[in-house]
Amino acid sequence: MKTLPHPALLLLLLAGLTAMTPLAIDAYLPAIPTIAGAFGVSVHDVELTISIYLAGYATGQLLGGPFSDHFGRRCGIFTGLALFIAGTLGIVLSTTIEMLWFFRVIQALGGGISVVNPGAIIRDITQGKQSARYFAHMGLIMLMAPLVAPLLGVIILGFAGWQAIFVFLLLYAFVIGLALYRSVPETRLVPEQKIGTLRRYFMVLGNRYAMGFLLSTSCASGALFAFITASPSVYMGYFGVSETLYPFLFGANVLTLILLNRINVFLIRYQRVTSLISLGQLMQVMGALSLLLHCWLSDRPSLFVVVVLVMLTLSAQSLIMSNSNASAIEFFPTNSGTAAALLGASGFIIGAFTGLLVALTSDGTPLAMAAVMFGSALAGPVLRYFFQHKGPPVLAPDVAG
Repeated sequence: MKTLPHPALLLLLLAGLTAMTPLAIDAYLPAIPTIAGAFGVSVHDVELTISIYLAGYATGQLLGGPFSDHFGRRCGIFTGLALFIAGTLGIVLSTTIEMLWFFRVIQALGGGISVVNPGAIIRDITQGKQSARYFAHMGLIMLMAPLVAPLLGVIILGFAGWQAIFVFLLLYAFVIGLALYRSVPETRLVPEQKIGTLRRYFMVLGNRYAMGFLLSTSCASGALFAFITASPSVYMGYFGVSETLYPFLFGANVLTLILLNRINVFLIRYQRVTSLISLGQLMQVMGALSLLLHCWLSDRPSLFVVVVLVMLTLSAQSLIMSNSNASAIEFFPTNSGTAAALLGASGFIIGAFTGLLVALTSDGTPLAMAAVMFGSALAGPVLRYFFQHKGPPVLAPDVAG
């Protein structure tokens, strides 16, 4: 059997595959007003493509998890990439907003089917705190995507039409697929169990302790996607930020995420993973509460204060998500693809809901964004306590503490 590449190269390739979705979501954000003008529709109609992608992506993950566990990681990766490339090509050729919506679904399904496999591969080859470190290191690489994606979108938009952004995504998917095909072997070595798709999901959903970690990730994602959906209208609409400055304000959040990611990798060696999750959730709740109070009590919220408090709120993702993902997936050595699918899909389902909620309740100010971010941040530790308060599990003592 072909051997695994060096861990650094493996993590780079897996992170590159996972980064495909942040690129697909964030690269075209600066072009949303341009796309709306090209199709003669409102900005809101184009912003819906974010929620459409999140919903389709979540569906793709739910399909891709059992598919990966049954047919293998490589088959899951390349089936998903083929759909992603086909959907992206359709977007490039779209002439109406309805066509754009349709092909955005195809693109999202493919992204979802392929992206469940990096987490499953990590579970195939690692466990415990090593798994948490792998997730954290991969997260650092993956964080570069939302940092550079809006800036890439601005640069591409400056030289070509909005379609060129999606041409870039198409080429990116092809290149990462080729690299994975040549370098990463099949890692699902456990003999296939005769277990149906629904039973696989019931096995994951039936583990209360794992569900606490899953919901921690999902609610943190909800806060993130509430910001992603609202940020163009809040920053460029309410505060009047230019299309050139917007990517830098957006990217500032990623810099704090990267900083907290490095701190998390260091702390994993000395602290329980569950303690780091709790610290991250406390940070997120306090940051989101401060943001909500500022936007609610101020006659005219300050752009500087909003940017700083959003950075504080979202930076906590680095402590919550990689640790929660590693902790949850630890329980499912033979169904890691299904577990990874639920982890990813639940986050994007919540993200689609919070993004839609922000879009429907926005009054043109940052208040709706702040309220939804706080509600999502608060739900994380509350739900985690509800599912885990009866005590630690028998399995995974290293992760459980």
